[in-house]
Amino acid sequence: MAQTAKETTVQRVERLKRAANPWEGLDEIRRFAREGFGSIPPEWIGTYFRWWGVYTQGDGAGVTGGTGGVGKALQRFMVRIRIPNGMMTSQQLRTIADLTRLHANGIADLTVRQNIQLHWVTIESLPEVLDGLWKVGLNTTGACGDVVRNVTGCPVAGVDHDEIVDASPLVQEVSQLLAGNAEFYNLPRKFKISITGCRVWCPYPEINDVGMTAITRTVGGKPEVGFSLRVAGGLSTDPYLGARLNAFFRWNQVVPVVKGIAELFRDSEVLREHRERARLKFLFLRHGWTVERFQQELEERIGFQFDPAVEEHAPDDVYRDHVGIHAQKQPGLSYVGAVVLRGRITADQMQSAADLAERYANGEVRATNMQNLVVVNVPTINADTLAAELNAIGFQVKGSAFARGTIACSGTEFCKLAITETKAFSRWLVEELEERLPGFDQHLKLHVTGCPNSCGQHWIADVGIEGKKLRVNGHMVDAYYFCVGGALGLHQSTARPVGYRCAATDVPDALERLLGQYLEQREPGENLRRFFARHSDTQLREFLAGEVVDPVVRDLPLPTRGMAQSVGGIGD
Repeated sequence: MAQTAKETTVQRVERLKRAANPWEGLDEIRRFAREGFGSIPPEWIGTYFRWWGVYTQGDGAGVTGGTGGVGKALQRFMVRIRIPNGMMTSQQLRTIADLTRLHANGIADLTVRQNIQLHWVTIESLPEVLDGLWKVGLNTTGACGDVVRNVTGCPVAGVDHDEIVDASPLVQEVSQLLAGNAEFYNLPRKFKISITGCRVWCPYPEINDVGMTAITRTVGGKPEVGFSLRVAGGLSTDPYLGARLNAFFRWNQVVPVVKGIAELFRDSEVLREHRERARLKFLFLRHGWTVERFQQELEERIGFQFDPAVEEHAPDDVYRDHVGIHAQKQPGLSYVGAVVLRGRITADQMQSAADLAERYANGEVRATNMQNLVVVNVPTINADTLAAELNAIGFQVKGSAFARGTIACSGTEFCKLAITETKAFSRWLVEELEERLPGFDQHLKLHVTGCPNSCGQHWIADVGIEGKKLRVNGHMVDAYYFCVGGALGLHQSTARPVGYRCAATDVPDALERLLGQYLEQREPGENLRRFFARHSDTQLREFLAGEVVDPVVRDLPLPTRGMAQSVGGIGD
């Protein structure tokens, strides 16, 4: 008798997506809440909940505590709140604070896509969380799953003194079109969009599936604002920086263009063959597509041709965190950006930030993709007082280079795919570096990611460290592998793996040595990117280790490694 072939992971997920649109399952979620966790079927636990921004939460051990490349799950959920362009009112932030206090053990995380993520949510609480968000105009729809994720933009859109145009209305329009739209509930994998009118490309268009940046051309002697387009950017285990199309398009063409690219992605059958190779970038990396072919396919789909691209001036070594007090383009107003160290924020801090935004400004708050908060439209006369109040609740307006530049993914604390703990580690690391290198005077993007999936975006950091395990005195301990020299903008490049790995407890020593060498050897005006570029991997390993060491492979042959990489992480 012929045996029936076992259904693969990709076949199962594709079957489940064809069988049902999870966005039509709200009544089922309410039933699960009434009947308890045991009533939830596997297809909801493993697949459908994600369309609602919901994942089961790991047990704290991460991937190594489970089997088959996925860690054990608790009967609790992570809930990601979709916040287009990171824009919130004080009422919305206060509502999130209340829900966090009532249903999420009082803590939340700001993410690298301007979302806010809750943890510890029970199935019984989930409908209350969703209803509470809807009442203030927020939702979780499409914050996870094989859909269009939160659409990002410049966190100071509309107030930035140097912006080309305020593109936030386009972010909102695209988000309203695609989030929850049944035409786009079944994409091959996640699909990321950024649209910005700023000059420094705050939302990192280079690492989005669709990255739009404002640009100006001259027509008939008059300036005309339009947009440039990059496609297929993404990180994870196969980083690819987006390819620029030969295109200039106008404001009213943005939404049709984004919709056309989403349709092209949705209709690509070849990208549905492997879950681990289902992102748009793999048309270029695996299937031989060129920029010219992509543009031709897109123009045929949307029914019009683009004007040729115009000269573009990519940002040159610009730091994009918006921390500090900055004058707005509106006379007499400023915005105040504050460090939320590694994105971890409490309900009380959110409540206080909402109160402060009302007391000293007009109640508008923005989340950034550096996991920080910005209060906008602050009368300049109030800015210093607001900064002092933010500092008092734990948000540094004049943070150190280490506090400002550190990013951390969820880590084993909550993620079933993580190899290392990241949040507490990152805080300790920042504190160590501030004590060891006081007054360090360079911008530093220090990104901590708990596994190869790069939810902490280590590939675009000055120093990116990737979570591993290492055997020390017979015990497996958290460890990190070093990559250096990542950059976006004019000098875009993915970080170089330099062949050095050490236990997590030794990371401060390694960074103190590396940055100490930079301070001793730097040439006049030389920043970290240029310093790393003029040194070999061998030299950089010696700086990190304090002695000459042989290179080590980036990935240990752990039995869990393959699946943990292939599933692509839960990062947003």
